[in-house]
Amino acid sequence: MLSQVVARFEIPYVQIVDENGNVVNPDLVPNLSDDDLRELMKRMVFTRIWDQRAVRLSRQGRLGFYAPVSGQEASMIGSEFATNKDDFLLPGYRDIPQLYFHGYPLHQLFLYSRGHQLGGQVPEGVHCMVPQIIIGAQIVQAAGVGLAFKLRGEKRVAVTYTGDGGTSQGDFYEGMNFAGAMNLPVVFFVQNNQYAISVPRELQTRAQTLAQKAIAAGIPGVQVDGMDVLAVYQVVHEALERARNGEGPTMIEAVTFRYGPHTMSGDDPTRYRTKDVQEEWEKKDPLIRFRKYLEDKGLWSQQEEEAYIEEAKETVNNALKEADAAEKMNIPGLIDSMFEELTPTLKRQRAEFAGEEAN
Repeated sequence: MLSQVVARFEIPYVQIVDENGNVVNPDLVPNLSDDDLRELMKRMVFTRIWDQRAVRLSRQGRLGFYAPVSGQEASMIGSEFATNKDDFLLPGYRDIPQLYFHGYPLHQLFLYSRGHQLGGQVPEGVHCMVPQIIIGAQIVQAAGVGLAFKLRGEKRVAVTYTGDGGTSQGDFYEGMNFAGAMNLPVVFFVQNNQYAISVPRELQTRAQTLAQKAIAAGIPGVQVDGMDVLAVYQVVHEALERARNGEGPTMIEAVTFRYGPHTMSGDDPTRYRTKDVQEEWEKKDPLIRFRKYLEDKGLWSQQEEEAYIEEAKETVNNALKEADAAEKMNIPGLIDSMFEELTPTLKRQRAEFAGEEAN
């Protein structure tokens, strides 16, 4: 009897474009213009180029903390593309691309990766938190943001990101349960890239899917092909519309893969995953898949992609130069950025570090 109960925990799996670029669910194809489709491809190409450069910068000691994203472009780009700019993003530390396309300046994101204080100063009008380092903490925060939107009567949604490992954290259950109980406008987006650092998905939980963890919170859960940018967009779009219409939160599991290490801080993925696994997922590459789809529609060409790659490289280089030109951090500057008004003690300490006399 109990085994039959477990077997009934079935979660819908959504795919629109398969790995060969063929539409497999025409009824689910989102209503996007040709310009929108091209923009999705441009953003994924940009993210791949940016990621390749960031990995090299990290190896050169020019960047600092960085979590590679290649392989997860469809999950990241498709989900953010579905949002409005007034929606509020609460990212994890890998979710840098979503912040950039939500309005966060690229040079500041480079500074964030370097631990520079200016990197964490969210510009006016950009609705997000800085990337969360504590795994899962952003889930509870998202519930709080969603509660604020509901109390204010605003048609805005909190969208928060975590990985498969984040679903094993207590904060994940607490935040999702609170959002469900209070019927809050929140989308919980889980990027299941198969490994929580080095721990494979099958050793993290006995659940058949991560999406079915939504059942405990009494909210809808859906699993989507995270290498299919159109499927990701459509699923997130529907979840956002539910939230705006007062129908509460949704949990989405995007099944994806990261081609690089967990972070550039010493991780070696060859120690815990095989070459065969890597090659199998590379066949599902989100850029190759969507490129085939667009080429069949006459919306993309190799020449156009090569030109955009050069444009992306220039954008990244210019942002890097701007980050390099930022004023070096010092303790007086840190005090100034942390406190609007200085107490006598802070004034004295600031003066000591600046080599000045306190006023």
